[in-house]
Amino acid sequence: MTVSTTPSSSATSYTPSAITLHWIMALLIAAVFTAIELKDYYPKGSDTRAFLGSLHMMLGITVLLLVVARIAIRAQNRPPAIVPTPPAWQTGLSHLVHLVLYAAMVGMPLLGWAMVSAGGHSVPFYGLSLPPILPEDKALSHELEEIHEFIGNALYYVIGLHAAAALIHHYVFKDNTLVRMLRPGR
Repeated sequence: MTVSTTPSSSATSYTPSAITLHWIMALLIAAVFTAIELKDYYPKGSDTRAFLGSLHMMLGITVLLLVVARIAIRAQNRPPAIVPTPPAWQTGLSHLVHLVLYAAMVGMPLLGWAMVSAGGHSVPFYGLSLPPILPEDKALSHELEEIHEFIGNALYYVIGLHAAAALIHHYVFKDNTLVRMLRPGR
């Protein structure tokens, strides 16, 4: 017996691989933000601060690798329909937020890698040292750091909007937006 991973037009939830990746990446992104926020509580030069900075980078690169798999899965599988169908403006806003989130999952790790490279450092990755993607340029590194931090701060709002929209769709509009991203049958 063959099992198709492509949802039919009557599918009520995302594929198990899409659901799993969504929630793993949600946890990873929360860990990326947690590591960088906690880092500032420790003095410069401390082992804990260095560890949290390295953890932030490693988890960010992990997000980059997993988003490639997620994009491939999404390209092969149409999302299940939202029932009842939301107004066009909600669908448009949803597409925009998803585009921003996907762009961030690709762009932020690359921006961080470029920033660290321009700062003259390598990016740690679970015992490996990733090569620089830019030549050393301290001024550029500082500019990239400001951009990276600004986008990171803006992402708190975009992620909050994404989560709030899912809850509003579930509890107020009473559609299947949220349950499509839960295990089938829940």
